[in-house]
Parts: sequence; C-alpha cells; structure tokens
Amino acid sequence: MRDELQKKFDEYKALGLSLNMQRGQPADENFDLSNPMLTIAGEEDMVVSGVSLRNYPGGVYGIQEARELFGDILKVKPEEVLCGNNSSLKMLSNLLMWALLKGMKDSPAPWVGDKPKMIVTVPGYDRHFLILETLGFELVTVPMGPDGPDMDKVESLVATDSRIKGILFVPTYSNPTGDSISLSTAERLASMECAAPDFTIFADDAYGVHHVVDNPSDVPSLIRVCEEKGNRDRTFVFGSTSKITFAGAGIAAMASSPDNLAWFAKLLGTQFIGPNKIELYRHVKFIRQFPGGLQGLMRKHAELLKPKFDAVEEVLERELGGTDLARWTVPHGGYFVSLDTTKPVADKVIELAREAGVALTPAGATFPGKNDPNNSNIRLAPSRPPLAEVVKAMEIVALCIKLASE
Repeated sequence: MRDELQKKFDEYKALGLSLNMQRGQPADENFDLSNPMLTIAGEEDMVVSGVSLRNYPGGVYGIQEARELFGDILKVKPEEVLCGNNSSLKMLSNLLMWALLKGMKDSPAPWVGDKPKMIVTVPGYDRHFLILETLGFELVTVPMGPDGPDMDKVESLVATDSRIKGILFVPTYSNPTGDSISLSTAERLASMECAAPDFTIFADDAYGVHHVVDNPSDVPSLIRVCEEKGNRDRTFVFGSTSKITFAGAGIAAMASSPDNLAWFAKLLGTQFIGPNKIELYRHVKFIRQFPGGLQGLMRKHAELLKPKFDAVEEVLERELGGTDLARWTVPHGGYFVSLDTTKPVADKVIELAREAGVALTPAGATFPGKNDPNNSNIRLAPSRPPLAEVVKAMEIVALCIKLASE
C-alpha cells in the first residue's frame, strides 16, 4: 500500500506544480465584481449630506451613509457604528493599545499594569494571536465548537482571574472552523460574572455576510444580547469590506454602545481628524447601486466561492471518507475549512504537500505560539485558486495524509 502511495506522490512531484492554499484571499474574479467602484464617485459626489468629502470636517465616526451601511452588515443601529479606514484588524489593534495605556471606558486602571490576559479560541486566527502576543497579552485558549467558544471553560476562567480582560474570537464562520455562536452562547457571554470589572468581548465579525448557502442560520447580534442582559458596554464588534470589495482598499467599522463609541472617539480624535470620506462614500454608492444591494453582491461572491468549497468536501470525502484518517468541517460561509488528522502528523502532511507543490498554512499556525498540542490541525483556504487547482491541491493533500499516516 505504501509503495502505491509513494509512486502516486512521486508522480505529483514530477509535475512541478505550484498551488497555494495558504491564505484566505479573494480570487481576482471576486475583486472584478467591485471594479465599477473605481470610477463611481465623481465631482458631483464631493458633498454628501452637507459634508464635504474633500475637506477635514466630518468627524472620526465617518459619514452617516457608511454608518448605515455597516449597521446592516453588523446587525446594529447606525448610531452604534464608527467607520474607519482599511481593516478591522487596524481598528482592533488600536483599541487594544488604548486599553493598555488607559484601560477601557470604566476601567479602574490601565490594562498594561495588570500583565493582562486574553482568552482566544482554538483553532483560531493567527493574526489575532500575533496582535495580542506583540502587545504583551498572555493568551489563554479555549476550544471553539459548533456553538462558539467552550462556555463552561470561559465562565470558569473569568470568574476567578481578574487579569483576564477579555475574549477575542470570530463569532460568525470562525477562522478556520467555520463555526458560529449560538444564541445560548451569546447570552452566556453577555451575562456571565467576571472577576475583572472591565471584562470586554472583542468580536471580529469578518465573515458575517459571507454565506455560501442559500438559507444561512441566523447568528445573534452580540450588541443586542449584551444590551438585553444589562451589559451594554461589554462588547465591541468589528467588520470591514476587505472581502466584500477590495482586500487592500476597503473600509472598516467598529460597533458598540453609543457611550463606548463616544469614549473611543475622543481618543481617536487625538490621532487623526477623520477617516477617508471619499473612500467611505465610494463604497456606499457602489453597494447601494449593485443589483440587489449588499445581498446581491454577496450572492455573486457566493456563486464564485461555493464550487470551491464543494470541491474540497467532494475530494476529501472521496479520498478519505470512511478511512478514519481525518475529519473536517463543512462550513456554511467564511473563507476556510478546518481539517484535523487523526494521528499527530499535521507537520508531516504540510511538508509532504510542499514537496509536491502545494503550499498550506504552516503547522501550528491556528494556535498561539504556533504550538498545536495535537499536531493535527490544518487550515485549508480554497478561495483564491481556480477551481481546477483547488481540486488538484486537495487530491494531493489527501494523498499526503494517507502517506503521513502510514
């Protein structure tokens, strides 16, 4: 059996392939959907709702039209939205830096003096880990499951440790598992007793509108649930257009209680006068005019993405189904598939795939410190390569799992 597998592997190596499934980047076809945005704003658009887009005034909240757009994206009220430039990661990191220096709105002291800890979900998003580790947070891991973070573990941790200042996770189509929080999880997060009086939920809702099924399940709004549970200031939710329009030239938003936003707006006002209002309005005008609006644009993205996710599932089921060599997620949206090998061979699989011409996310990347305790998780990102390359890459990955597990 091994000789057969090795022969097939050598045949793939001889092809000299160069296939990349490392990062969750949109394909050029996805970007093409937004090309009309490049020329959509003209001289007639330079004053919107009485605000000059070319001049300084307007404030750090962003223009009203953009706040309304992100109200729809993040499932909140426009007055609960602050819009900014480029990426949600930038907004998140900025907020965390201010928390270290000043604490949150009602914090008794700056966070930096407490040697702060942050709960993160695993497997999780490597860029979240990088931000937190670089800022000096100690990361405390909890498993991510079908309903969201493991709440039994979260509640136990936060009840006794005042150095745990918050939790950072992806609430919808989590990176990489594709799991989303349930209403019961949201309610427990919103109402749990915390040793830290300023415990904060940081929810990076990067994929909230990125569905690949026709009837996605309804993910609760953490903002609304926290309000209902009497902890209106507990949550900040982040989003962006990075995978809705252009990944490197999008706009971002933060949602929270009006009091939280007013507090943070004062801090932002010391750093800059306001975001790029022309960019904000270009996005608003383009999405409003797209057939079917935001939902219409996201349906077009889904038409391009779904065949690739289907191909991942089809190849894995065909090659590994019933073998007990691996298990994988079948997400209803987002940009990733999470695969776990049964044996502790993820690093070996990734190295074999590299030899055969397929680049995968490095082993351990979905855990803090790049340390996967089971050496089993592999993040698959099928969004950017053409469909035929996704199929070929997955056939190679499946073969490498078989070889590594021998």
